[in-house]
Amino acid sequence: MGLFRRGSRGRADRDAASAAVDHLKEFAKSRRGVEAYLEPTTTVSGTTIVLVADTGEWTRRRIAGPDAGRSLARKLGIPLYEAGIVGYPQRMREWTQKNRGAG
Repeated sequence: MGLFRRGSRGRADRDAASAAVDHLKEFAKSRRGVEAYLEPTTTVSGTTIVLVADTGEWTRRRIAGPDAGRSLARKLGIPLYEAGIVGYPQRMREWTQKNRGAG
């Protein structure tokens, strides 16, 4: 039945977190001028980080917490901003508007 198996949920969470970090690293590595925007923790989504390239292309993933976001940005050598304070760059909004409905 497996309803009360130990560890399976924790392993799935770790795998998802690892996949999210891998995605963010690949995004930053494969694009120019990437900046990170740390989003405030909410009860619905937890802490998320948005990476925005110089073209405005962006990606968002859930992360373990604000410290994990700061650590990731430091490891990637990219600037980190708090989205709740500085907002998002105009190029991100322009890219989203231009690519709405594509894909």
